[in-house]
Amino acid sequence: MDQERRGNLAIGSLLLLVGAWFLAIQFFPDFALAVRMEYAWPVWIIGVGATFLLIAALTRTPGFAVPAAIIAGVGGLLYYQNATGDWASWAYAWTLFPGFVGVGTFLMNVMEGKFREAVSEGLGLLFISAILFAIFSSFLGGPAFLGDYWPVLLILAGGWMLLRSFWKR
Repeated sequence: MDQERRGNLAIGSLLLLVGAWFLAIQFFPDFALAVRMEYAWPVWIIGVGATFLLIAALTRTPGFAVPAAIIAGVGGLLYYQNATGDWASWAYAWTLFPGFVGVGTFLMNVMEGKFREAVSEGLGLLFISAILFAIFSSFLGGPAFLGDYWPVLLILAGGWMLLRSFWKR
């Protein structure tokens, strides 16, 4: 079975399971009472991301690892914000998205057996995301890792990019 057909099979199975869950809630309302949706809804989003990752592993479609990491990462952010009420953290939380893509890229390359690419691509995006998070959270009201010295990261990143332009690969 080719990769496109396996992907369609995986997404179709996921839609079938989600639809069956919502149909069961309509006919058996006690299911919905067992899970308090007003508090647990971000966990469902994390669960969708975990399902995508499981589908990636079971159907040998490593490309699903990237959306799995993004969806689970968004679910984790929403869980934090729902639990703390810190909805203003979206001002700097967007900087974590390259990190989510980095985690997905890392997992995808590991599933494909490309360990060198997993480290260089995945961890590179995680590093960029961490730098962006430190910079933007410092001046947008988040955790001030660097205090008033956050511009130093911009200077270091610019210097690193200038030096890299002189090195040949």
